[in-house]
Amino acid sequence: MKAPAQRAPVARGRPRTGARVAAVQALFQSEQAGESPEAVIEQFVRHRLGPNEAEEGYPEGRVPDADVRLFARLVRAAATNIEAIDAALAEVLAKDWPLEKLDPVLRALLRAAGAELMQPHDPPMRVVINEYLDVAHGFFAGDEPKFANGVLEALARRFRADEFARG
Repeated sequence: MKAPAQRAPVARGRPRTGARVAAVQALFQSEQAGESPEAVIEQFVRHRLGPNEAEEGYPEGRVPDADVRLFARLVRAAATNIEAIDAALAEVLAKDWPLEKLDPVLRALLRAAGAELMQPHDPPMRVVINEYLDVAHGFFAGDEPKFANGVLEALARRFRADEFARG
């Protein structure tokens, strides 16, 4: 199963953003195809990450600029902590809007971001939120980025409350 292709690519030369785009795609593929995260990471590293001189942008889900180490770390962290991430998401989502009701790409994005927000404070939570909002704008044209912003802010308050206290 192919991961979703991006509508509008994230600016080239941003390998950390590319890693986040690829992590969302990989988590989507893992869930939809029932493939293990490790198998999907291997597929992405071999076939989907890095430049392809014949193509520009992000055709067929290819991510030409991606920090491969960050990509693998994010996918593994999301897979390892999926129960804790999903529990936190369930707490911040409206009771009549369960996680399973979300668009699967949006669910993958929130899981990847949740995994990153669970990590120590590098990068700062504002950077993480802004990065995933850029990614959300690449995948969605509607209200999903605004929705993601609210959910990510709530997750950040749970996982990194001390950063909010510092201002």
